[in-house]
Amino acid sequence: MRVLETQIFRGPNPYGYRPVIRLTLDLEELEEYPSDRIPGFTDRLIELIPSLQEHGCSYGEPGGFVLRLREGTWIGHIVEHIALELQCLAGTEVTYGKTRSVPDQPGVYFVIYSYREERVGREAGNLALRLVRSLLPEHLPSALQGDERASFDFGRERDDLISRAQDLILGPTTASLVDEARKRGIPAIRLDDQSLVQLGYGKYQQRIRAAVTGQTSYIAVETASDKELTIRLLGDVGLPVPRHRRVRSAEDAAAAAEALDFPLVVKPLDVSHGRGVSLNLNTVEEVVRAFEVACEYSSDVLVETFLQGNDYRVLVINGEVVAVAERVPAHVIGDGKHTIAELIELVNRDPRRGFGHEKVLTKIKLNHQSDLLLERAGYTLATVLASGERFALAATANLSTGGTAIDRTTEIHYETREIARRAALIVGLDVAGIDVITPDISQPLREVGGGIVEVNAGPGFRMHLQPSEGTPRNVARFVIDMLFPPGQPTRIPILSITGTNGKTTTARMVAHILKMHGQRVGLTTTDGIYIDGELYLKGDLTGPWSARMVLKDPTIEAAVLETARGGILREGLGFERCDVGAVLNVSNDHLGLRGIHTVEQIAEIKGLVIEVVRDDGASVLNADDPLVAAMADRAEGRLIYFSMHGGESASDLVKNHIANGGTAVVLQAGVRGDMIAIYDAEQYIPLLWTHLIPATLEGKALHNVANALAATAIAYAHGVTIENIRQGLRTFNTSFYQAPGRLNIFDEHPFRVLVDYGHNPAAFAAMRDLVERLRPSYPRIIGVVSAPGDRRTQDIAEAGGILGTMFDLLILKEDDDRRGRASGEVIGILREAALAAGMPAAQLVDVPNELEAVRYAMNLAEPGELVIIFADNITGVWKEVIYHPRGAGEGRIP
Repeated sequence: MRVLETQIFRGPNPYGYRPVIRLTLDLEELEEYPSDRIPGFTDRLIELIPSLQEHGCSYGEPGGFVLRLREGTWIGHIVEHIALELQCLAGTEVTYGKTRSVPDQPGVYFVIYSYREERVGREAGNLALRLVRSLLPEHLPSALQGDERASFDFGRERDDLISRAQDLILGPTTASLVDEARKRGIPAIRLDDQSLVQLGYGKYQQRIRAAVTGQTSYIAVETASDKELTIRLLGDVGLPVPRHRRVRSAEDAAAAAEALDFPLVVKPLDVSHGRGVSLNLNTVEEVVRAFEVACEYSSDVLVETFLQGNDYRVLVINGEVVAVAERVPAHVIGDGKHTIAELIELVNRDPRRGFGHEKVLTKIKLNHQSDLLLERAGYTLATVLASGERFALAATANLSTGGTAIDRTTEIHYETREIARRAALIVGLDVAGIDVITPDISQPLREVGGGIVEVNAGPGFRMHLQPSEGTPRNVARFVIDMLFPPGQPTRIPILSITGTNGKTTTARMVAHILKMHGQRVGLTTTDGIYIDGELYLKGDLTGPWSARMVLKDPTIEAAVLETARGGILREGLGFERCDVGAVLNVSNDHLGLRGIHTVEQIAEIKGLVIEVVRDDGASVLNADDPLVAAMADRAEGRLIYFSMHGGESASDLVKNHIANGGTAVVLQAGVRGDMIAIYDAEQYIPLLWTHLIPATLEGKALHNVANALAATAIAYAHGVTIENIRQGLRTFNTSFYQAPGRLNIFDEHPFRVLVDYGHNPAAFAAMRDLVERLRPSYPRIIGVVSAPGDRRTQDIAEAGGILGTMFDLLILKEDDDRRGRASGEVIGILREAALAAGMPAAQLVDVPNELEAVRYAMNLAEPGELVIIFADNITGVWKEVIYHPRGAGEGRIP
């Protein structure tokens, strides 16, 4: 058994809308060994992971998966369930998975399972494979062998996974904020390995790190971190706080103890989570010893009077008290039978307790506070407590050391509520945890005694979200309300454009129209990423990574995303939902790559874009392409068609759609040419004559007419005004600098040169249509062509057949990257196909190097002729064209 490939899908993908991992697993000899043919396999697996008994599998009820195991199921299916359950044990709840055989590859399976934290998902899959191999009989080649088998300790590796997961997954505070945001349709992007998260997109984004927000004052955080300064500031305005001294040596600590009244508290100046804190100290010796402990965390130490009472955390968000919890230190209760050590072990068996933040409660941990409390009581861990005796194992009540929490939100007295609220305002925190010690939170603080002992920046929410007793409080909603007040946008509009051809030109058209509309646009294309029209990053950037880069930019107001098939197959979409999704066309490009062998499969992949359209968004479909039009049943939001046939020539699909009040953008013949028109309910809006759109070469470039129709439909769906759409189309041209490689024309030579990035049969056919319309204006048309080497041979041959009918002279070249083809192989396929299409051999010339082929063509061209170059290296070819010596050519061959 071996893993052939591990694929990580981070956004909506061919297997659904959630992130998944796909293992391509070759079972090898295990194809002949379903689970029921492996003696003892099922019993040993369930013994190691008893919780697998809860999996329903295809039976839909607990025990269903075990039944499948006993009936006999394949190893890939078993790996899927183990990987899911290991993630659940690690604190990342996931449930979705499926295993499917790979077509035409016997014994090879796609094992697909969901994840919440990518690295946890990866490690869970790896451990699942190792566990299965450890349970196989040693005579099978796929079984763990020798030292590897002997050293494999599943329990240890499982616990290591759980421990690592706590360092990787979002903590309960951050997770609650992300969950609350997503409930409201606010997207979230994790920005680092810790808790830094972006909520929202573009200019409307906000950032959080746990309970610290982008609005949290740095000065306030620094103030709260300095416990001595905090107490002094609160005391200066009359709030009840303990008396204190700041010390840096054991001698200073002893002197402070003499000056202050016992009992005392010693704690590091600027450390959280109760680390290094010692409470209820009653002798100078205890204070000195506590100072040494505190010094392990900070060189500055605080000695303060110990306030009697219970420990409460009051949570203040945006100036209001939203939750209160009583924190109870970690403790055990005697039964007259078990030792303290045994009682701790029994308490830690509570399924609600785990490591770190993985569960509602944390396992009890012993520390210096435990040692001091045991010493004071005259106990050891071997002491047997009397029945009912409660013994505290920590002086502080932090949940991270095993403490528990009781919700007291409705019990806090109004006066105490106001004191806590003022404390947060004085320190300057938007989110603050106020630690109050008082005998009774329901009574006025000044009357019953007590005070504020700390103000915490970035307080944890777990005690409020999941108290051990009382009502859970959804405190995250108050933070989201603060960051995104009612009526404020939370995300920028996302316009996603996919298709086989025309994506880049259409995306550029749309971005240009939106700029005319006054929006700062982030654009991803095969040429690069553009921010407000400026090239930000060069390259073929049409995948999910580039989409996320644009969505992270805090300056943009709209995102126009060219969305390619490759990125979807490689990683999924780079966004969860879009406002407008458009599918321009589907044809036979990239077949034979990444498991895609038919045009129908391409359509299935590209249709994902319109499946994730928001309910209030729009899906834009090409009504003239049967595969695209058939996506209407999958389309979300409002459906808008575009078509090259309007008026009487419109298809029944378009006519019926318009008749039923739908929206369509069509091309209609008129006395002055062809008009782009919009039908919307009862409105008819004549937009623009196509010959007035520079990109269409006076209406002759029909593929750019189609792109203009699509761009109009997308912009109209987005809410752009008619005048701005009209002005955008009028001012968009296909110059090299505005749309490199998209019908770029150079007229500074005696002949005309047209450079285009077309590289598949559909693109060549569109150009052939343009050539036929241009032919009366040119005595001869020369073509410089190639095809990508990673396309199927039949697709390259189809391209050659089309090219063989287009030109008077055809110069065959190769791309610099032959993509697995031998030198001259692509040229040979194109030549053979062009000859078969009827092109005379004398009109075919082989010049393998692209730039040399360009020079050859331009030197050969005579005045008034047209040279069409299908370029791979767009920039290099354009430079060759514009720097070609003036007056060169005129039929001369170098």
